[in-house]
Amino acid sequence: MAYQDYYNVLGVTRGASDADIKSAYRKLAKAYHPDKNQGDEKAADKFKEIGEAYAVLSDPEKRKLYDQFGHTGQVPPGYGDAGNFQGGDFAGFDPSQFSDFFQGLFGMGGRRGGGFQGGTGGFPGGGQVNLDDLLGGIGGTQGRRFVQNVEGELQVTLQEAFTGSDEVINVDGKRLALRVPAGTRDGSRLRLAGQAPGGGDVLLTIRVLEDARFDLEGDDLITTVDVPAPVAALGGSVTVPTLGGNVTLTVPPGSTGGRRMRLRGQGWPRRDGTRGDLYARLNLTVPRDLTDEERELYRKLRDLRP
Repeated sequence: MAYQDYYNVLGVTRGASDADIKSAYRKLAKAYHPDKNQGDEKAADKFKEIGEAYAVLSDPEKRKLYDQFGHTGQVPPGYGDAGNFQGGDFAGFDPSQFSDFFQGLFGMGGRRGGGFQGGTGGFPGGGQVNLDDLLGGIGGTQGRRFVQNVEGELQVTLQEAFTGSDEVINVDGKRLALRVPAGTRDGSRLRLAGQAPGGGDVLLTIRVLEDARFDLEGDDLITTVDVPAPVAALGGSVTVPTLGGNVTLTVPPGSTGGRRMRLRGQGWPRRDGTRGDLYARLNLTVPRDLTDEERELYRKLRDLRP
């Protein structure tokens, strides 16, 4: 019964906050969800592993017991609520499908769903978590409720928000297809009329994830571009990534690191059909492995400007 490092599975530290754990789970679960990886057994196994980690770390009591007794492989009998998580939220997963480590730690061995009322996070049907759990728990966690409207969040990448994307979610066991419009901004709302239980509306708040390449400031995008020192000194061309594809930027002679250069019309779409600008921040680079000839030339340059 191998030890399961749930923190490592979610890619968070042991001191991670509840918000950090939830954010990491949503990002990973969306990437490995069976709906987006049909026929991929490795993705399915990874999805179960992610769900098991989240089911433990998202629950204060289970996380406390895991931190205290995880390395021993079993919670002492009668200690706290071990083996008795009635009403617990297992992130929409069937805990009987969790690893032997989980079963041994919490004394669940051999039980299939026994004593896990409400274990699907408020969505009847059991066993398999739906994408609705990744959307902030549309429909609530108090069991099946027929209400006029239900709300949730949908996370998309910056690229998906820029170009638009087709998404599929599950609400109360029903698969719903929707289109995120191109140019969608963080905090925008989408309404799926009449798709909630009882005929109400599904209201989704769009959350745009941070991007490693770009920052969005108003209508403008900011990115950093590496420029070799000789190009910065003498002028030349460099390739700049944009959300619509790569473009060529002409760097003037004598450019310095940190300089921002504007590429008009390469920013975020506006409602009037125009676009903001893209600002490329220049980052001067020097080669790490110089040839003998290059080293001699740099030495001459240095001596010319003592």
